[in-house]
Amino acid sequence: MDFTEKMKDDILTQAREYIDAETDAVFKDEVEAAIEMEDWEGLYDRFYTSLAFGTAGMRGVIGGGTNRINTYMVRKVSQGLAQYLLSAVSEPSTVIAYDSRLFSKEFALSAACVLAANGVKVYLYDTLHPVPMLSFAVRYLKATSGIVITASHNPSKYNGYKVYWSDGGQVTPPHDIGIADLANAVTPDKIRDMTEGEARRSGKLVSVPDDVDNAYYEMVISSLRRPELVKGSDIMVAYTPLHGSGNVPVRHMLSTLGIRCSVVKEQEAPDGSFPTVKLPNPESAEAMQRVIALAKEIKADIVLGTDPDADRLGIAIPTDSSKTDYLLLTGNQIATLLVDYLLSTARELKARDGIPFVAKSLVTTDIVRKIAEKNGGECKDVLTGFKYIAEEIEKIESGRNPGRYFLFGCEESYGFLTVPSVHDKDAVSSSVAAVEMMCYYASIGKTLQQRLDEIYAEYGYSTEVVFSNEFDGAEGKEKMKGIMASLRSLSAGSKLAGRTIEGMEDLLDEGTGFPKSDVVIFRFKSGEKLVVRPSGTEPKIKYYLFLTEGKGGRKALEEGKAEIKEEFVKALS
Repeated sequence: MDFTEKMKDDILTQAREYIDAETDAVFKDEVEAAIEMEDWEGLYDRFYTSLAFGTAGMRGVIGGGTNRINTYMVRKVSQGLAQYLLSAVSEPSTVIAYDSRLFSKEFALSAACVLAANGVKVYLYDTLHPVPMLSFAVRYLKATSGIVITASHNPSKYNGYKVYWSDGGQVTPPHDIGIADLANAVTPDKIRDMTEGEARRSGKLVSVPDDVDNAYYEMVISSLRRPELVKGSDIMVAYTPLHGSGNVPVRHMLSTLGIRCSVVKEQEAPDGSFPTVKLPNPESAEAMQRVIALAKEIKADIVLGTDPDADRLGIAIPTDSSKTDYLLLTGNQIATLLVDYLLSTARELKARDGIPFVAKSLVTTDIVRKIAEKNGGECKDVLTGFKYIAEEIEKIESGRNPGRYFLFGCEESYGFLTVPSVHDKDAVSSSVAAVEMMCYYASIGKTLQQRLDEIYAEYGYSTEVVFSNEFDGAEGKEKMKGIMASLRSLSAGSKLAGRTIEGMEDLLDEGTGFPKSDVVIFRFKSGEKLVVRPSGTEPKIKYYLFLTEGKGGRKALEEGKAEIKEEFVKALS
């Protein structure tokens, strides 16, 4: 890009205003160095826009500038949140947690001090804690809101700021819109602040009490359906926290139950640079390589992996009795196994009155729905984002959906929830549920692979392909808008990837049964279903392609899956 003198002056003005407002020397120095080097491309990327607080909070690359996440941007958003909280209730309070990412602890403290300076009571964790324990703590402490400093499973250069409401779920309308309007309008001179010492002496900043963790652990233990099969079982678990916040709670839960657990030593300690993986995501086969190698060594019965904020759970299972090879399950396969176990157990034990309720994202396999309906349950599709599942739990708890009780929530992206006391995806309690499920099938002489095959035989085999296109930089957003507009120009009878569209659903239209959302769903005469949506947290468009077996059966579908994916990738590039 060619920069005129006017453009350079504008960039320098923004950069100097940022330097004056930033309190962290690391980020100040970055921008000052870029000015000294006259790095106009780099400066433009840092300042051409400002990270906005959106419906999921704020997430961005760590660094100096308004288009980065840093101490100033955290303080800015926290000021807006404080203003919203004070307008909503007379004595607001917030619980703040953080994971192992770079600057997470510093950002958490910065947020806490701004909120305290505005008169908001803050409960701050002294050590890193995962998303599900924050969600539980908000409800347990009857706080008005919660914050988690995390970028979930993203690469190490990212961090983020997620806000929760009093129900323990991520903020939804009208709160997310109200917070965003105030946060995005904050200017440096409006930010109130104080030191940690001042905040603690004022009584507005306190540590989260220890009994909150204990209450969470007791809740998870009490959620066991067949505790007699789990406690003291001789099974072996191989586990990796991928350098994140799951290490302590997951291992504590398994130890409490008397379950042997071996952890990947190189991935045990919290480390925001994630030195052993390119992407700290248990969906990634590469990220799970070390724990699967450990499983082969110790002959583990089940393999578990959690992401940095421990809301995503990956599972691998042995493919045969010799335990020399392991299959990394997809999110849909895990959801299928868990919903089948939970529903069949609920029906057999008759532990609850009412209809068991299951909620799944619209990009999660429809086998979940089939299993729920066949077992006397109810299943509802919601938009992608676990906050929409949390909304369904809240409807049940508030009596707006009577006659139901929450049983299970799931997203194909390794997000699962098996307890109603948490209102976000929970890899900790789901790990315990998965171990219980494995113990049960082992007690009747069956493996998880055998049960999965039985489910496919009963409901029909299906699989999926998920891929995405990334759009970085200033031009990326416009490209994404253009692609979505192009897809919306298609209709029934149009061709896409050589296939005839049978029907199309645009969730920006009225009457879809979903809140308006930038999502398009295609169904093809050849049997495939394609869901397209821009990510709410990353500069990418995600594609979810669902395939079901035809006359050739499961083998033919698996053999042809790569070719089908390539056809769609080519058509959508």
